[in-house]
Order: sequence, then C-alpha cells, then structure tokens
Amino acid sequence: MPPFSQECLTTAEATARLQQYGFNEIAREKTLSPLRRMWNHVKNPLVILLFVLGTLSWLTGDIRATIVIFVMVLLGIVLRYFQEMKADKAAQKLKAMVSTHATVIRDGNQRELPLKLLVPGDLVILSAGDMVPADIRLLTAKDLHVNQAALTGEALPVEKEAKDVDDTIDNPLEQICYCFLGTNVISGSATAVVMHTGDQTYFGGVAHSIAGERELTSFDKGINRFTWLMIRFMFIMVPAVFLINGLTRHNWLEAFLFAMAVAVGLTPEMLPMIVTVNLSKGALAMARKKVIVKRLNAIQNFGAMDILCTDKTGTITRGKIVLQQHLDVSGKDSQTVLDYGYLNSYYHTGLKNIMDDAVLEHEELETALKIKETYQKIDEIPFDFERKRMSVVVAEKNAQHLLICKGAVEGILDICTRIEMNREIKELSAIEKNGCLELVHSMNKKGFRVVALAYRQIEPGAEGTGYHISDEKELVLLGFLSFFDPPKETAAEALERLQRLHVDVKILTGDNEAITRYICEQVRMPYDKILLGHDIEKMDDKKLDAVVTSYNIFARLIPSHKKRIIQALQRNGHVTGFLGDGINDAPALKIADIGISVNSAVDVAKESSDIILMENNLLVLEQGVAEGRSVFGNIIKYIKMAASSNFGNMFSVVGASAFLPFLPMLPIQVLTNNLLYDFSQTTIPTDKVDEDWQIKPRKWTIDELQRFILYIGPISSIFDYITFFILWFVFHANHNPALFHTGWFIESLFTQTLIIHVIRTNKIPFIESRASWQLLTSSIIIVIAGAWLTVSPLARVLGFVPLPTLYWIFLAVILIFYILLTQLMKNHLTKK
Repeated sequence: MPPFSQECLTTAEATARLQQYGFNEIAREKTLSPLRRMWNHVKNPLVILLFVLGTLSWLTGDIRATIVIFVMVLLGIVLRYFQEMKADKAAQKLKAMVSTHATVIRDGNQRELPLKLLVPGDLVILSAGDMVPADIRLLTAKDLHVNQAALTGEALPVEKEAKDVDDTIDNPLEQICYCFLGTNVISGSATAVVMHTGDQTYFGGVAHSIAGERELTSFDKGINRFTWLMIRFMFIMVPAVFLINGLTRHNWLEAFLFAMAVAVGLTPEMLPMIVTVNLSKGALAMARKKVIVKRLNAIQNFGAMDILCTDKTGTITRGKIVLQQHLDVSGKDSQTVLDYGYLNSYYHTGLKNIMDDAVLEHEELETALKIKETYQKIDEIPFDFERKRMSVVVAEKNAQHLLICKGAVEGILDICTRIEMNREIKELSAIEKNGCLELVHSMNKKGFRVVALAYRQIEPGAEGTGYHISDEKELVLLGFLSFFDPPKETAAEALERLQRLHVDVKILTGDNEAITRYICEQVRMPYDKILLGHDIEKMDDKKLDAVVTSYNIFARLIPSHKKRIIQALQRNGHVTGFLGDGINDAPALKIADIGISVNSAVDVAKESSDIILMENNLLVLEQGVAEGRSVFGNIIKYIKMAASSNFGNMFSVVGASAFLPFLPMLPIQVLTNNLLYDFSQTTIPTDKVDEDWQIKPRKWTIDELQRFILYIGPISSIFDYITFFILWFVFHANHNPALFHTGWFIESLFTQTLIIHVIRTNKIPFIESRASWQLLTSSIIIVIAGAWLTVSPLARVLGFVPLPTLYWIFLAVILIFYILLTQLMKNHLTKK
C-alpha cells in the first residue's frame, strides 16, 4: 500500500498505480459452463466405477449389461444436470455491490471516474446517498453516518469521524476513521483517501474467499465413502469368483464373463438415478413452498443437519428498525409520548432518518389525532449534528404554540428544567435526572436506541415571527422513544420446532452482545454464555474445537470468526447449516454443509448459499429439515436394500461356485435378475418415511451401513443355500443345470423384491408401516414378470425352463421364514 498522504494524485501517478494494483473490482463466483457442470456430476467414484464396468461389459460383448449400466448412469447425470441448471437460473447472481462512478480529486480537480479506475492514494468525496467506493480513511467528516449492516449485522447506522486509529480496537470495522467498500452513506459528507481497492478491500477479501470450488459436504463425502465400501467388497468377491470358477472349470473366459456379471450385480448402478430422483422430488416439494434449491445435495444435508448457526440481523430479526417503546419518565407506556413523537416526525421537513420512518409507521395516529383538522405547523428548528436534536412548533386551533423537541438523551436533558410525572409537572432535580439516565442506560444495555422527547408551551407571538435554537430552553421532559430491530414473528416458533427435531441453534452475529442477548431472550433462547470475537482471536483451532459446542451465542464477530466456528463444529462431527443474509455471512455460508439465505439478502450471500428462502418465513426451515430427512430416508432404503441383497447374492455365488459342476447362474440371468430388481426400486422416491425416523438428524454412518450389509446380506445366503439343497436333492437339478438356474433366479428375485418392504421401515412391515401404492405395485409387477419369463417365449434365450408346482410351495415357505428372520435381525440392529 502506498504511503498515507493527503495530497491528490496526478493522472500519471494514478495510471502507474492502476498497473501495479489492478482494477478496483472484486472476485466473483464464475458461472459454470455446461461442460464444467456436466464434468462435476461425472467425476465421482460411483459414476466412474459404473463407466468402467460398462466399458468392460462392452469389450467382452455383453451389450445388454452395457446398455443397462450406461442408461442408469446417464439418467442420473442428466436429471441432476437439468435440475441444478434450472435452480441456477432462478437464483440471484452475484452483482456489483457499489455504484459505477465515484467523485475523485486528481490533478487538483474534482471529477467523476468509473469505480474500477480508483487506485490506492486517490482522494474521494462522499455525500449522503453515496456508496463507499473502496476501503478508505477519512480526512475530514461532517455529520457522517454510514450504514454497514451488510458487513457487521448492525441495523442502525454508525457515526464516522476523521480521528486517529484506536490501537486498542482489533476489529477494523469498529474503527471510526475507516469506511469500507459495500457500505453506504446515510447522511453527512466527507473527504477520504483510498487505502485498498479490489480484492485487497475487506469486502474483496470476503468475495475472493468464496469464489473458488466448494468443499465436499456431508452428503458428498457419505456417497463417496459408500462407493469405496462397495469397491472394497468387489475387490474381494470378484477375484474370488473368477479364481474359483477358473480353477474348477478351466474355462477362464467363461469365468471372467461371470466375474464381470458378479461385479455388475454387486454394484448399485441405480444409485445415481435413485439419489437424483429423490433429491429432485425434494427440490420440487420445496419449490412449492417458494424455496429455491440451488444444489440438490443440499436437500439431504438439510435433513442431516444437527446444528443450525444463524446470523441475527435480517434472519432472526426483521432487518428493519421499528419503534419498540414509547415510555414516560418512569418507564411506563405513554400514549402522549407516542402522539408528540408522531407530531414531531410528521411535521419536520429536514432529512428524515430511519427512526422518523419508524415513528411514521403508526399511520393510524394521523386519523386519531385529526392532525390536519386540529394542528397547524408554525415553524421548525432543523436537526444538526452539533445539537443532535430538532424541534417543530405546532398550534392547536385557537390555542398556545407547542414546541416539541426530539433528540439525543443527554442533549435534551441539558435543556430541560422541568419533568412531567403522572401528568404533573415539577422541577427536574438531580435525582429525577439520574433516574432517567438509569432508565435509558437499562434500555441501551438491551440494545435499544433511545431518543428523548420534551416540550414547551409558548404564548402565540411571544417569540416574534419565527423560532430559533435559542427557543429550545426551559423544556419539560416528557419521556422516551426506543427503537429496535425486532425478531420476526415466526422466529421463536421456528426455533422451537427445530429444537423438537433435535437441531441445536447457535447465533453468530457481528452485533454487540447486549443487543444479541436481548434478541435471544425475545425468541426464548438461552443467553447466559456468550463468546466474543476478540476471545476467538486468542484461540487456536484446538482450543476453539474444545469450547465451541458449549456456547450458543457468538457476538462481535467478523467473517473469518464465523467461518472458524463452522469449521470447528464440523471437526466435532456435526453437520452444520448456516443462515445468513449479509456480506459478512458469505464465507460461513460457503463453508457450511448447508448454506441458507433469504430473498432480502445481499447478492453475495445468495450466491454463496445452497438454499434461498424466497419468503422470509423461518418456519420453512423446519419443513425443509423434515423434507431432507425424508429424502435421505428413501436414499438409505435403496442403499440398504441393494447393497445387502447384492452382497448376499454374491456371497451365495462364491459358495455355489465352489461345489457346483456348472455356473450357479448364467451371466445373462445375473444381469436380468439385477435389472428386474433395480426396476422394482425405481418407485422408492414415492415411498413414505416413518414419522419417528424424522425426529432425529440422519447422517452417513458407514460403519453401521457396513454392519447392516454384513448381517442382513448373509441371511439371504442362508435361504439361497436352502434353495440349492432343495433343487439339488429334491428336484435332482444336478442333472439339469437349467432347472437349477431357473429355481435360484426365481428365489433370488422374489426374496430381494419382498425384502424391500422389510428393510424400508424399522417397524413391522405391512402391519405397522405400509409402502406407497407405487412401490407395492412395482414389487408385484416385477415378481409376476420374473415368474412369466420362465415360461415366456424369452425363456429359451435366457436359459430358463418351467418349474415344478412343488417348487412354488417350497418357495412360499422359504419366503415366510426369510421375512421372519430378517425382521428379527433388523430389530436387533436397530436396538443396537
């Protein structure tokens, strides 16, 4: 950065610095090209595995398997591609946060320059309504008030002055001599020197930190871990099948083709499509609630979320200042204070601030007071930042003039000599004055911005033709107006519902602890422990990890603090969501497993989010969590069914290959069986999820999934071996391989399809919990289709023969005992 100077730059100096520092532009999230978007969906281990298996099937001449695999992969990729493309078009894009021109002094002359041409060292001029064009240090300032809510979360403007840097303040946003890119001037004027531009600005650093690739979320990591689990199973099972069949039958080509069929059978090739259809269904359900899902994976992360961190301003609160209280000097509600405050704001013609706007929200008073009929404006004494007050003088018809003065508490008290208490006016003593200051101090501690209201009755004509500052004297202190950014009406209920769903809520805000504590009290959140930003600065990651879960409220934070808190929670094993709407929220939104923003958020916050609430109704959060858990429930159903059944079947294949003199099932039969079973599960996205399953957050637990596969899978193998025994010894299939193939094909298909209804619920199937009619129908159709294939014109092509009637009786008994044993094992695993 160039040396600090109050001298303006020449054009030559500015040109040299522009080459050195670059344009005053911020990093932006690049829009993904269609090819890059498609590649992001292709580059995951499961899709790559399926492409490899599909290619091997094609190279070995198994066109049927090739078609099945590639159709499933393409369906999953294409569905997800178009769903996310649609969501991106609906979501708001990152836009410029600043005006396009700034008033700059160069070569001793004042000129308007495009914002991108500003360089460090430029002198700029600011006035009310201007956006701050870069990070600047004030040289002069007159009555300068800046709105920096997007950076700090503070709803009220802050006063800035041209003073020296306070070395005791660590947070640069709290330095009163600095203004920052992305903020705007509410009132006053200033001259300043540009200190940082582009990515070197505070806002630029935030934008740059979110412009890169997103980290993998809980859902992405879970899918990848499951894929590698299946790959490990394949590395054991497929070579074993290949070697056993090759060594026992000495036909290595046949053994290789069969091993490839087993590999395909082990692979849940429908997973990409099942996952995408489930997520798309969830996204459509959320769209009906006016919620845009930018990334499909966010739906599941919503359900897995067990901690929700949220900014305060604009998310928990309305993000808008309202008149909260109108109190007399004893702290009681006073209609007179409200009436006088309304008259003051209604009649003054100077620059109205946000507190005047909040008073004028009480439009009903215009009618109740009959202002136009009853009152006549006589004069006004404008606001200035030295007095920090303003007055209006009104008269009732044929009555005295009434001077109503409103302003900073200390300044008003200095010009009051009397006080109105319980409708009686008496002298303002030191005791009453101290009592008023204590009342105001107690409101300030709760986060209220307080102004005082006083009045004076004046005989008409006593002050001549006009009123002046000197007339603001010997006033009667009437009371106080307090202003606040209140919680949303739905905030408390939404937070309570999230707690019922076992989602812990933590407040992360840049605002001060007093305001934050009061807001938490209003929404019924515990607020006894607060961790402040300057305390976080002193902690390394290890220390922060140790304490982060014990706090629910974090205040006076800068963006890097919020990001560190999210990461610490994630390192503690939590799936963490973040709800925010400001520039200062963007890094946390991007690093969180689920970033949530609202329609009123700044563009950079929307760009960083996974989900955008198009209505500022926080109850949608609770509905989203439930929807996410339903989506994840159906995904887990498929994974448990496919993985355990496929593992069980392949376990049976290994054992059968060891003692049978022929292949236990032809490769085409393995693939047909797998194809029919997969189609029976395409209706899983329509299924319901038990309500008690939705109560708690659901995360990927690969160890539990592996345990489920290893316990449930072999159960099917037990009944497979019973079937082998019956076919071998009862129906003498040792002399009829086609009969053996057909019998195992039917038993395998029936048990796999039926077991869907056992695994899909933790309850008793068909009695306590029934599948959707679509899933029931598809299951029935598939078993009928499988039975029909054995006697259809395709039977010879597929290597099937008709089965004896007695076999079907044996099959019915096997199915009954299979359901009972699987249910018992499922109950054991559920309790464990």
